[in-house]
Amino acid sequence: LMSQFPTLREKMTSAALTLTRKAQYVNAGTVEFIVDTNGNYYFIEMNTRLQVEHPVTESITGLDLVELQLLIATGQPLPMKQNEVLMGGHAIECRIYAENPDKMFLPSPGTIGTYLEPENVRVDSGVKGNWDVVSFYDPMIAKVIAHADTRELATRKMISALSEYKIGGLKNNLMMHIKVLDSDVFQQGSFNTLWLEKFMQ
Repeated sequence: LMSQFPTLREKMTSAALTLTRKAQYVNAGTVEFIVDTNGNYYFIEMNTRLQVEHPVTESITGLDLVELQLLIATGQPLPMKQNEVLMGGHAIECRIYAENPDKMFLPSPGTIGTYLEPENVRVDSGVKGNWDVVSFYDPMIAKVIAHADTRELATRKMISALSEYKIGGLKNNLMMHIKVLDSDVFQQGSFNTLWLEKFMQ
């Protein structure tokens, strides 16, 4: 399947652009597909907004999607054409949550104690030490994005970064991310939608 990837991506991109043109949609958005083992792809949904994962796209394209969205909103033209959007390397994003992976990922509100973000990766966060994570809102603490020339290097970079990340005072999913990234199944890319549940048992 990986050998088909460039052609598959072109087909999916073309389908996504056809959909947005037919809908006359003008703004940031994400068209999602799922791919089977034979390389067939199926439309899932379109999100007419900026995605939580948008730093992955920003990392591999060098574009600032928030800035581009603001240009669109103010009626200004985009500074590039589709064929000028270039992609390079691989990026992985891990969402760091105040949740307990050992208890079905239930939220784990509390007060953050020690808080030290890793270096050499992008960290989008809105917390610091001695801040409260309350039960009334999404318990996401941060997003960590690692970018490198290859998927293997991006994975290693992310594992290293998460190992440096220090969050004290409440349960979080840092170690779960490391466990997943370090697994043979993830590194070989042979997982499916049922894998994580079995892996966490």
